[in-house]
Amino acid sequence: MIVTNKAPDFTASAVLADGTIVEDFNLMSNLGEKGAVLFFYPLDFTFVCPSEIIAFSKRAADFRAKGINVIGVSVDSQFSHFAWRETAVENGGIGRVDMPLVADLSKQIARDYDVLLNDAVALRGSFLIDADGTVRHAVVNDLPLGRNIDEMLRMVDTMLFTNEFGEVCPAGWVKGDEGMKADTAGVADYLAKHADEL
Repeated sequence: MIVTNKAPDFTASAVLADGTIVEDFNLMSNLGEKGAVLFFYPLDFTFVCPSEIIAFSKRAADFRAKGINVIGVSVDSQFSHFAWRETAVENGGIGRVDMPLVADLSKQIARDYDVLLNDAVALRGSFLIDADGTVRHAVVNDLPLGRNIDEMLRMVDTMLFTNEFGEVCPAGWVKGDEGMKADTAGVADYLAKHADEL
């Protein structure tokens, strides 16, 4: 179980959002002011993956506005990542996406996050990492099941809310909703007001 524990740190090769290839991309050095979303995907030049990566890229500025950096990882090389970024979407590429893509050729990063499938590819694991390096949320999907990027943005909002106000977020909570005090009276009060909405 990785949630509540420190995220496994790593230093690896990566292609940055500006297309630069670096050999020393470090996770903890690339957290945003308030944390990061680290997401794994199986392989470059595949089918569900581009839809997710492009969706993350289109929302990357929304994550950054909340102080959260988005970082992708697969077992491909940095050169494969670069080639895929340089291939137009209409030709099977992902275009110049707005986030770094980390190379995990040794598959050690995927192992450390317990998303490596059959010692071959990473499952669709997504990890919300707080600014102090603690994993606060994790979800892992099987290969054919694509992610919902809006749900990850909602989870970022819940983390930021609980960090700021010390309250907890009930089922279906979205930014702007009332939080709940983490005690018996707080739960009873919340449920008395909102039970019909749940």
